Amino acid sequence: MTLPPDDPQRRELNDEVHARPPGALDCPTRVSYLALRIDPADQARETALLAELARQHNQPEPQSSDTHYTADMGSFRLRWERHTEFTRYMIVATATQTDPFAAPAISLLDDAWLAQLPGHTMNAVHLALVAGNFVSGQEGLLAERYFSNNILIGAQVAGGSGAAFTDWRIRPDGFSRMLVYNGSMTALQAGRIVQRLLEIDTYRVMALLALPVARELAPFLLRSESELAEVTNTLINATDPDEPRLLQRLMGLQAELENRESLNNFRFGAAAAYHDVVQRRIAELRERRLEGLQTFKEFTERRLVPAMNTCAAVARRQDSLSQRMARATQLLSTRVDIGRAQGNQALLRSMDRRSALQIRLQQTVEGLSVAAITYYVVSLVKYAAETLAKYVPGVDSAVVTTLSIPLVGLTVWLLIRRVRRFVERDGED
Repeated sequence: MTLPPDDPQRRELNDEVHARPPGALDCPTRVSYLALRIDPADQARETALLAELARQHNQPEPQSSDTHYTADMGSFRLRWERHTEFTRYMIVATATQTDPFAAPAISLLDDAWLAQLPGHTMNAVHLALVAGNFVSGQEGLLAERYFSNNILIGAQVAGGSGAAFTDWRIRPDGFSRMLVYNGSMTALQAGRIVQRLLEIDTYRVMALLALPVARELAPFLLRSESELAEVTNTLINATDPDEPRLLQRLMGLQAELENRESLNNFRFGAAAAYHDVVQRRIAELRERRLEGLQTFKEFTERRLVPAMNTCAAVARRQDSLSQRMARATQLLSTRVDIGRAQGNQALLRSMDRRSALQIRLQQTVEGLSVAAITYYVVSLVKYAAETLAKYVPGVDSAVVTTLSIPLVGLTVWLLIRRVRRFVERDGED
């Protein structure tokens, strides 16, 4: 069967659902996990370092366009993924010691290579996957042995097939710890549970990036709201000379708010998306309560949800202030435009009056011009008639001069009128 040609993006979009599948994890396993925020300008250097590590272990090198890479380096397996805002590494190795945290998997990597990694650490976790069912009542022993007697967060996971524990505290080595018991999970189930736990921890931290932004933005919003209220209150009784000054003040305030919005909208949107991922991953754990411990869901609802609510409230407040400021600016701009329109109308009326006066003045000048030119021409005619009367008998210079007055006046008037029409027609063109 012959099908029409594939869309250029068909296979890429189809394979997206299969990208970054969780790897199977046997027991006992030790996992070291890193999540790094890396500047886009350093991504090429990161890929080059990853290729260098692959060459050292005779493994295929990642391509510059790759966003995920998995390789078996012999003593450990490396899993690398690049996301929008961060890159994460999973180093997986078999656990052989009685203490699953005694020799973390990341110790199998060269320190010099690790030191060259660009970016900043957002999350670092040592996770141990051990075989066996967790015995209820041993939480205190776990906290003492592996978590420095810190309060534990934990629950049965995968519907009771395993159990997971953490204190979500950063230890002196820069890593936090997670301990997962595999009672009856398959290797793929264990891999999925481990990936979900690490994603919950990472996206929890990434979501909280918006909290400092919200805290910093809150005083600015309070100050801007007060200034907006002051401007709108002044606007009620403002006079025409006050309006341009108020408009300039309001536009400056709106420009500053727009700048803050453009900087913060992505962070608030990303926080909401990360929080949604956290909630979904917790639901996928299928937790069951262990007596005396907070579950992962309870801990995040108690700690993370209030922070996300704060961020959402600040984002809504910022959006509401932007809308109110836009309405105030539009209202003030309308008042200024109306004032300008009224001024323009008064100016047009004044120009009309001046034009009428100029026309009347022009007509007066034209009349005077006719009289002056007529007088001048008649004077010439009189001079000519007097001269002619000396040489031609019967010619009365007074009669000739008198008869020439209306003729000359009419001729001059017609000529001036024609010139005026010519000038007016030329001006219209």
